[in-house]
Amino acid sequence: MLREFDLTGSTALVTGGGRGIGRAIALTLAEAGADVAVAARTMSQVEQVSKEIKALNRRSLSVQVDVADPQDVAAMVSRTTSELGKIDILVNNAGISGKSPLTSLDTNAWHQIIETNLSGPLYCCRAVAPQMLERRYGRIINISSTSGAIPSAEGAAYNTSKAALNMLTKVLSLEWAPYNVGVNAIGPGWFNTEMSKASLATPNQRAKVESIIPLGRLTNLRDLGLLAVFLASAASQWMTGQVIYLDGGETGAVL
Repeated sequence: MLREFDLTGSTALVTGGGRGIGRAIALTLAEAGADVAVAARTMSQVEQVSKEIKALNRRSLSVQVDVADPQDVAAMVSRTTSELGKIDILVNNAGISGKSPLTSLDTNAWHQIIETNLSGPLYCCRAVAPQMLERRYGRIINISSTSGAIPSAEGAAYNTSKAALNMLTKVLSLEWAPYNVGVNAIGPGWFNTEMSKASLATPNQRAKVESIIPLGRLTNLRDLGLLAVFLASAASQWMTGQVIYLDGGETGAVL
């Protein structure tokens, strides 16, 4: 491995790490040498991912958390720091989706999406900030979406939450650049996850999705893990405030 990508000695905290994108990122960070705390609402899922990380001879911790609850977030960060020693890398992946025409958008649904997808990352960043700023080192990776750049009908809550997360990424990158804390985001396109499976359920649906991707195909979740390793490592030491879309070229024509 190139030494700049080696995460040996680093500790990562991955929210929404029990399945899908979060699981892939947590496991790939561990492969690159990091110890990883895995957090999500479903304890059985994060316990399984932690077990897989430990099989890679890395330390791991499974934490049950609701990122929309700032007290839960504070407890998660405190426990991770206490048991693993520090947090060098924060991956804000926990998120929920939802589609609804604005005229029938339930107020509670709006707040749930905004609180989870936007306030959650803010709470997590705020909770890890003191130790990162004091050590003058840290890497924060927010998991956004192509929906933060491309509008879609019935996406008033979800698209807005991801667009706002992109701006939060840029604002924090400016605030924390003097402390050598890098803040970047990954905007995934179409991946086969629990969140997207209904849209990829049949061959015709999958073909329709692939038709809007310039590369003409889906890819493996591991690709997101590899990008996260880059953003978490010394290889990205001069990169901050960026939103990187991993989408097969989907946003290329609009950004």
